[in-house]
Amino acid sequence: MPTSDVAAMCGISTREAIKRTGVITRHWIHEDDDPLTYGLLAARRAIEAAQLEPKDIDVVLNTSGTQLQAIPDGGAIIAAGLKLKEVSSYSLHATCLSFLFGLQEAAFLISTGRAKNVLIVSTEGGSRGLDFRQPESALLMGDAAAAAVIGPAVDDGQGIVASSFKTQTSGVKDAEIRGGGTRIRSEQTSERLQDFKFDMRGLRLLAGALRNFPPFLESIQPGLSKDAPDIDRIIPHQTSKAGLDGMARLWGRERLEVTLPEVGNTIGAAIPLTLHRAKIKPGERVLLVGTGAGTHYGAIILQC
Repeated sequence: MPTSDVAAMCGISTREAIKRTGVITRHWIHEDDDPLTYGLLAARRAIEAAQLEPKDIDVVLNTSGTQLQAIPDGGAIIAAGLKLKEVSSYSLHATCLSFLFGLQEAAFLISTGRAKNVLIVSTEGGSRGLDFRQPESALLMGDAAAAAVIGPAVDDGQGIVASSFKTQTSGVKDAEIRGGGTRIRSEQTSERLQDFKFDMRGLRLLAGALRNFPPFLESIQPGLSKDAPDIDRIIPHQTSKAGLDGMARLWGRERLEVTLPEVGNTIGAAIPLTLHRAKIKPGERVLLVGTGAGTHYGAIILQC
């Protein structure tokens, strides 16, 4: 879906749309498609790339910011789609940082002997909840699915070197989809359709990030808010052009992996998708980092 088409829906020029967001094109799920299809495709490819079979998976973690349905849990739906019968499956939901929470959970399960192979799946269909009266969000979002199989380290020193997650509760009203839960009765759906669309306050999100991101980075590693001399690659959540420009000012552009122009902000799939495209080499040290919905701040330093 080129930006020219989305800009027309939002009533602004293509040039202005690209200038605001940095997004040139993105993929949107067709109205007749099921997002689960793409999550299962990504999952099967990840399992194949790990030279495993679905039966070798011990735990399935659904790390999607946009959920397939209210119940049953998305982890169970994905496991059923893979024809897994007796497997642990559940969701970790932290909006755009769900994959990072899943990666930390997988490391815990493996390091404690509770699992050997953990499948993490993020399947996102955010285009289905966009409000075209809000160009700042409607122009940003793309749909995508990404998956990874996490297993025991092959070499000494591999794995998570450091991690940190914080929640800034002051941002809970800055990015919302109020519908879909128990706060709005099902009988009210038709009269409250707007509550089922993404509502984003972009300037407040950016202001919050500028205020909270540097001290958060210092909690991971002293000096990280100014430089990252021991980091080979940086895989950020693809928030927006403004957000990525801010990270480039901290660390420079040469190590920063960016997919926003080609796929947009793909919510929970953004970090694993960008990680896949970065083609990380063995021995590299990678920083996975980002913010989610104005509340979540998260980062993992990974030794590959």
